[in-house]
Amino acid sequence: MAFDVTLHPGESQESLLRRFQKMVQTSGILKTYRARQRFMSKRDAYLAKAKNNARRKKRQPR
Repeated sequence: MAFDVTLHPGESQESLLRRFQKMVQTSGILKTYRARQRFMSKRDAYLAKAKNNARRKKRQPR
């Protein structure tokens, strides 16, 4: 997935970089990259997902 970020007239390099970083953050590319850095068996992935779901359910207000 490639992002096209062009410099707007009168825009600084810093704001261009912030805009690019925000696009990458919202797209979830880094999250998937970090998740795929290490091999995880299907069973371990299932257990991790179940653990996250249980934690999220516990944190939700009733």
